[in-house]
Amino acid sequence: MDTNIIDWSKNSWNPVSGCTKISTGCKHCYAYRIALELQKQGKLKYENGFTPTCHPSLLREPFKWKESKRVFVNSMSDLFHMDVPDSFIMRVFWTMSLAAQHQFYALTKRSERLYNMRNDLNWMNNICMGVSVETADYLYRIDHLRATGAAIKFLSIEPLLGPLPDMDLSDINWVIVGGESGPGARPMKKEWVLDIRDQCIDAGVPFFFKQLGGVHREKHGCLLEGKKWDQMPEIKVPGQDFLMCV
Repeated sequence: MDTNIIDWSKNSWNPVSGCTKISTGCKHCYAYRIALELQKQGKLKYENGFTPTCHPSLLREPFKWKESKRVFVNSMSDLFHMDVPDSFIMRVFWTMSLAAQHQFYALTKRSERLYNMRNDLNWMNNICMGVSVETADYLYRIDHLRATGAAIKFLSIEPLLGPLPDMDLSDINWVIVGGESGPGARPMKKEWVLDIRDQCIDAGVPFFFKQLGGVHREKHGCLLEGKKWDQMPEIKVPGQDFLMCV
C-alpha cells in the first residue's frame, strides 16, 4: 500500500501503474510527473515509466491489511485504460469485493468502457465508483456512471476548469471539487465552486471541497467562504457501519 496526499484518502493501492492523456484535465497530470521520478530512482514497479502496466502480484495486497482502510484505487493510473485487459479489471473487482472490510474508491475518465463492462463487474457495497468531470464537455460521463451497479457513485470535479450549471445529480452519492495545483496550474473561479456546492445542497449530495489550487496550493487553502466542506458518503460494510457525513 502507498500513502498519498489525497485529502479524502490517506491510502492508495495501485495494481495498475501508468496511463495516457485522454482529456483536458490530464494536461498537468501529477501521476505522470511522479512516475517518471520513481523511474529515475530505479523503483522496480515503475521501470516502464508511465507506460500502462498491470501488477498481478499486488492483487492479494488488500488481504494483508489488518485494519479497515479507505483506499484510493489506482491513484497512479486509470483502471479502465484500454491497455488493461477486461480479465484484469474483473480480478481487481473480485479482490475489492472479497476484502470487504475496506472501502475502495475507483475513479476513471474512461466512462465508456466502465459503462460497457458494468454488468460484468462484481459490485459490492464497499466499492465506490467515480468519474472525473473537468468541464461541461464531459458531463456524459455522469450518465455512464449512473448506469452502473455501484452502491456509491461519486464525481471527482478536479481540476475544475469551467462552470458546470444544472448538473443532473440523481443517483449520485458524493461530489468532490478542487482546483488544479502544481506547475502550470490553470485558474478556477470561486463562483463555479459555489454553484456546484449549492447544487449539491439542493440535491442532498455530500460535498467535499479539496482546494482552491494554484501553483502553490498551500497558499490558497481549502476554505470556501470561511468554511471547510469535507462531507463524505455513508458506506455500510459487512459487520461495520460507517457514517462519515460531516
